[in-house]
Amino acid sequence: MSKLVTIYGGSGFVGRYIARRMAKLGWRVRVAVRRPNEAIFVKPYGVVGQVEPVLCNIRNDESVRMVMQGADAVVNCVGTFDARGKNNFDAIQAEGAERVARIAAEQGVARMVQISAIGADAESNSDYARTKGEGEAAVLSLMPDAVILRPSVIFGAEDQFFNRFAGMSRMGPVLPLVGADTNFQPVYVDDVAQAAVMGATGEAAPGVYELGGPDRESFRDLIGEMLSVIRRRRFIVNIPFGIASGMGWAFEWIQRLTGGLFPAQITRDQVKSLRHDNVVSEGAKGFAELGITPTSLEAVLPDYLWRFRPSGQYDAIKESARGLRSE
Repeated sequence: MSKLVTIYGGSGFVGRYIARRMAKLGWRVRVAVRRPNEAIFVKPYGVVGQVEPVLCNIRNDESVRMVMQGADAVVNCVGTFDARGKNNFDAIQAEGAERVARIAAEQGVARMVQISAIGADAESNSDYARTKGEGEAAVLSLMPDAVILRPSVIFGAEDQFFNRFAGMSRMGPVLPLVGADTNFQPVYVDDVAQAAVMGATGEAAPGVYELGGPDRESFRDLIGEMLSVIRRRRFIVNIPFGIASGMGWAFEWIQRLTGGLFPAQITRDQVKSLRHDNVVSEGAKGFAELGITPTSLEAVLPDYLWRFRPSGQYDAIKESARGLRSE
């Protein structure tokens, strides 16, 4: 019988790429999610019955245990940007990761992969980074042979980074950024998935890997590259951190007073994170140790950002027509 992997958060941005790759290798894949009916799209990743979405609440021991039964490997992709409510940073990124690792150890699961983030630090003043760091520590204490992946900002067709700012560029001539001079090292989602699969199948040595793409640029330059791809000219304005913190406080209160009807555009915790570069640390293990050549931005961005161009899919045709008129 083929081996089984349980992927917590397997229908999310990163998880779906891992699920697809595991299925192609012949593994049976359990996609553990809160709403299985919204994850039906993962079924065609394999043959009939090979990839199945199953109900799981990562905040509940028995729920996590049930979907892990018989698994040869587990991958935890569950993360959150919600600072409040039941699915907050502590409940999901610290306690949730600990729960998956503890039950994996109890059930004798051979391998575990934890998707974390660059900047994860249990001592950080950012709750997001702190809980990521606490989750890592819990996993390594319970599953010492686990593979921890720390990607920089992840890009790909379903991302919430370039898609978000490309959408904002439609709203006017000015594009405000917090931390415009902060450096990032964007990493392609399928490269992260490939690293995760190597961890789940035992091809990657245990330990912590920091994953960054070949392009290391400031936030401002990354958005400039995005604007070039979507053929739009916008004036990029850097919002000072002090002002951004005040905006975050106001947005958080509006979200709270409206019961989440108007989600915060930026939070104080995000501002804290943006004060620090999000790049691979010097001397850290990464793609090189995994034998993976990371994908560049220019190879992927045009494939999914074309829809934000002024004329969408017809922009290239218009450009070609202008070239004919000039000859």
